[in-house]
Amino acid sequence: MSKKIRVGVLFGGRSGEHEVSLISAASVLKALDPEKYAVVPIGITRQGQWRVGSEALKLLPEVLERGAPVIPSVDPRGPKLVPVDRALTHAADPRLDVIFPVLHGTFGEDGTVQGLLELANVPYVGAGVLASAAGMDKDVTKRLFREAGLRVVEWVCILRSEWENSPAKVKRRVESKLGYPVFVKPANLGSSVGISKVARAKDLARAMDLAAQYDHKIIVERGLEAREIECSVLGNEQPQASVPGEVIPVNEFYDYEAKYLKEGSELIIPARLSKRQTGEVQDLALRAFRAIDGAGMARVDFLLERKSRRIFVNEINTIPGFTSISMYPKLWEASGLAYPELLDRLIELALERHREQGPKTYAYRSSPA
Repeated sequence: MSKKIRVGVLFGGRSGEHEVSLISAASVLKALDPEKYAVVPIGITRQGQWRVGSEALKLLPEVLERGAPVIPSVDPRGPKLVPVDRALTHAADPRLDVIFPVLHGTFGEDGTVQGLLELANVPYVGAGVLASAAGMDKDVTKRLFREAGLRVVEWVCILRSEWENSPAKVKRRVESKLGYPVFVKPANLGSSVGISKVARAKDLARAMDLAAQYDHKIIVERGLEAREIECSVLGNEQPQASVPGEVIPVNEFYDYEAKYLKEGSELIIPARLSKRQTGEVQDLALRAFRAIDGAGMARVDFLLERKSRRIFVNEINTIPGFTSISMYPKLWEASGLAYPELLDRLIELALERHREQGPKTYAYRSSPA
């Protein structure tokens, strides 16, 4: 019998999407085939402490509360998890063959954990440091999309300090360039945390203050009357796009409450699009994926303007929601790839990418005479 692959499922974290991460990670843990994988749940508390679970300690909240404290090793030659107190460790084998990060938002989806794993020379699922950081920052993402010739919604980027020091000036800038309605968002967060739709000038300040709680950069986008279309991407250098889906939110837009707290939002898979529109969405999804140097997986979100029928690339999520009812796996299921097989493929892609990167020379060596 072949040796099982030791998969560390990394979840929790310090971001505003901590709870969402636990829901996604629980689905991943449940679906990973125990005949193929030895799964190690690794939780990061809200304070940033790492804790590892065991066969007897698998419930994710319990891992966070009672798991053995560990420190991730960045020594590429040594064990990947170092127990803080060997007497407390539940993990007999600290080595990991691959990490599956299910960390949404700051300190998980933004390149920070990816950089740590690169230092440790551990294969990991999903995008690398550059794509993770670029995909997380909505301002940078839009600039890269625009440079790649993709249509994006008009926006302005405002620093928190600008808003705090010159709110009247910021308000004039927003109104002169965009008008109302607008969407106000933290530049570096997901799951619609901190997002507001602003239809009137008097509501702008409250939305800006909310977004500023989550990031020092604030994105203000022109509001469109549009349908919300999503498409999943899977692969490394030769990615593939799923069938598109459509989100019909129970609220005015697909905010955090509509995604996770309130029933009634509808996911239509496949989306009711023409053959031409479907092909355009899939092509744009692949172009967006390549524009940020994506790898492994991503979900690309679009706005289909009702009046003009133009398609705008809105965002890219390098660690999308991963519950069994999340759009990313559901789109692949509709495309013929079931949830457990999707996880298999993502782990294969992580190991493949690590092998292809291979040993590198980092020090200068002069050519032989």
